[in-house]
Amino acid sequence: MTLAFVFPGQGSQVVGMGKALAESYPAAKAVFEEVDEALGEKLSALIWDGDIETLTLTENAQPALMATSMAALRALESEGVDVGRAAFVAGHSLGEYSALAASGLFSVADTARLLRTRGEAMQSAVPVGQGAMAAVLGLGFEAVEEVAALAAQGEVCAAANDNDPSQVVVSGHRAAVERAAEIAKEKGAKRVVMLPVSAPFHCALMEPAAHAMAQALSSVQHGTLRVPLIANVEARPVTDPATICSLLVDQVTGNVRWRESVEYMVAHGVTELWELGAGKALCGMARRIDRSLGSRAIGTPEDVVAAVAALAETRSAEAVS
Repeated sequence: MTLAFVFPGQGSQVVGMGKALAESYPAAKAVFEEVDEALGEKLSALIWDGDIETLTLTENAQPALMATSMAALRALESEGVDVGRAAFVAGHSLGEYSALAASGLFSVADTARLLRTRGEAMQSAVPVGQGAMAAVLGLGFEAVEEVAALAAQGEVCAAANDNDPSQVVVSGHRAAVERAAEIAKEKGAKRVVMLPVSAPFHCALMEPAAHAMAQALSSVQHGTLRVPLIANVEARPVTDPATICSLLVDQVTGNVRWRESVEYMVAHGVTELWELGAGKALCGMARRIDRSLGSRAIGTPEDVVAAVAALAETRSAEAVS
């Protein structure tokens, strides 16, 4: 088994995520405590017992999802699983920051502060109601790029997330995204779903947020990257800290090349993705990208136990062979 650890993005948040991990593993609980201290507030209380509307606010959801992902990783590590055994790490949008914390480039505290800045900057870049995002189902990326170009009509409309062969997300001015939805249906899309997001991520409207992240990243401390990152905007591995920080700035306005990222990992020997944190969105995408690729979601103590057992079984089989 050749593993890649992958980390979910915004939309996977649920109230209560990570609570069972914190109750079962002191190392997981310590992650939430570190995030609370870094942000100067009890984000953990919101994550575990708050309301979904407040949790879903971008400035809360981003550090909250990272904390949950890192709690899952720390639980695995306490059971003897070393992140260094992964061939790659990758994360979907904000999940890229979780991946970098997991691989050691940023501390959990610094990552929480970066994501709070990122969330606030993204939210303030476009007035609420002026932007939108929509998932186009049943058309490939190139077809959706053409749809977005037709729909723009002087406004911003871009193919923002290339998630898998059957799902591409468009982002931009609300009117342009609504036009894209109609054009996509005319061109054969099976379905178009307007997404419940508070800002149009990964398009040119996020340029003010990119400037904010360039400033924030310029002053953050770097550790040693233990596992190569498959970067969202390049769908290729990077290890140089300066390059990674530059790509994180580009990522704010650039598209998330998730399908290509997964295809790259498979082409370079990865046989299984472990999705660490809330939800199973990336596992679903993995199945649609390559049916030969195994996947496992790890967000509860039971998931941790099952993953450790599967890894031990694989090691025993490899030793015998």
